[in-house]
Amino acid sequence: MSFDLHTKETAPENSQTLLDNSVKSFGMIPNLHAVMAEAPAALEAYQSLHTLFQQTSFDAEELTVVWQTINIEHECHYCVPAHTAIAHSMKVDPAIIDALRNKTDLPTEKLQILRRTTLALVKNRGRLSPSEIQTFKEVGYKNQQLLEIVLGLAQKVMSNYTNHLADTPLDEPFKKFA
Repeated sequence: MSFDLHTKETAPENSQTLLDNSVKSFGMIPNLHAVMAEAPAALEAYQSLHTLFQQTSFDAEELTVVWQTINIEHECHYCVPAHTAIAHSMKVDPAIIDALRNKTDLPTEKLQILRRTTLALVKNRGRLSPSEIQTFKEVGYKNQQLLEIVLGLAQKVMSNYTNHLADTPLDEPFKKFA
C-alpha cells in the first residue's frame, strides 16, 4: 500500500493550515506530516499531542527518554533518527542519546527508571506492578508523570504506526542519524 507525501498544494483543504504549522515548527513539512495530511484529523491530533507533551513537567532529557524508549521498542525506522535530530536540537547530552539508541545504561538512576517505567507501560499495555510504581515514585516522580508518559505514548503510537503503514521515507536532515 502506498501513501502520498502531500504538499500544501495536494493536501486536503483541512490539512493545509496544519502543514503551515509544520513549516513554522520544523522549517519544512516532515514526511510524517506529509503522510498524515491525508487524514486532517489525524495530523491535527498528532500536532496537538506533540505540543501538549512538550508542555508536560518533563525536561528535554526526560522527553527524549520517553520518546526514544517508545520509538526503539516499536522499531520505528523514521522516528528513531528524527528524534535523535530533535534531541540534538534540544541540546540533550549525546551520552543520553547514544545510551537510548544502544540500549545501554543511562547516566542517572532517575532517567534509567523513567526508561524502565516507559518500557513497562508499552509492553504491558498500561499496566504497572505496585513495585514498579513504588520505584518510579522513589526517584521523585508522581502520578502526574505516569499520566504524562501515557500522553507521550499516545503521540508515539500515532507516528510509529503511521510510519509502519506508510514506510515513510526519512527526511534529508534526519538521514545522518539513521
